[in-house]
Amino acid sequence: MTDKTKIQGCGTALVTPFHSDGAIDEPTLRSFVEWQIESGIDFLVPCGTTGETPTLTHEEWLRVIDIVIEVNAGRVPICAGATSNATADAVAKSKEANGRKGVDWILSASPYYNKPTQEGQYQHFKAVAEVVTKPVILYNVPGRTGVNIEPATLVRLAALPNIAAVKEASGNMVQIAEVINAVPESFTVLSGDDALTLPVISLGGRGIISVASNEIPREMAEMTRAANQGDWNVARKLHNKYLSLMQANFLESSPMPVKCVLSLMRKIGENYRLPMVSVKTETRSKLEKVAKSVGLIRPNTAVGD
Repeated sequence: MTDKTKIQGCGTALVTPFHSDGAIDEPTLRSFVEWQIESGIDFLVPCGTTGETPTLTHEEWLRVIDIVIEVNAGRVPICAGATSNATADAVAKSKEANGRKGVDWILSASPYYNKPTQEGQYQHFKAVAEVVTKPVILYNVPGRTGVNIEPATLVRLAALPNIAAVKEASGNMVQIAEVINAVPESFTVLSGDDALTLPVISLGGRGIISVASNEIPREMAEMTRAANQGDWNVARKLHNKYLSLMQANFLESSPMPVKCVLSLMRKIGENYRLPMVSVKTETRSKLEKVAKSVGLIRPNTAVGD
């Protein structure tokens, strides 16, 4: 049985499949989650940025979480995204996710657009932590939110009950090294960038919340597991093989490229909600070339509907 009090390895920041009319494609979401689990993913992260969560209604947000819980049936930990740039709303969503049986962790990103100070971020996350009983993963992604959680602030937050980990997507390896060096041993640092998974683990991090594992769950889980076990030859081999895919997923704003590749793989329909749109023609050609080069689609596969 998986120890759900620990979070490590590779977790997939799940895409949210839509129908062409914009409704959530529930059957596809169910089959996609099942495929992820069967492929050996370590944990699941519904309703993060990759899931286009800002475009979901409150009811849809809960529905996605509930479907993932139902399909998972307790097999792997679930870390539910519960972010808002209004602290009162983030608190309410976190409390609601906390009450869902089958949710093991809560993911909460810095308030976006507001650009709070370090003290503002501290008070925001403190308010979230005070209303939940399940462990919280902070999400530091300055490129999306406009603010950075600085190492000193993370140290303060790590001292609070229930705040147990951070998804570090600043892209700043010096900062990530400082964080790993400064936080308690019990506090988990996860990479937020697929291509930086191995460097982060080499410094003392314990895994990745991944975009690429939407496409290659088995391979990303194996790579992360090998690194955590110190088998760097295997880890580097997998990293080098799929680096081009990790990079291609960010040719345009995520999750547009990863959804394009998943549609090429016939895993989901390529449908988005505005402001996300289909990738440009030249990007699609690059993605198709990369997907073929790493064996995700056959060389003669054409772009589907």
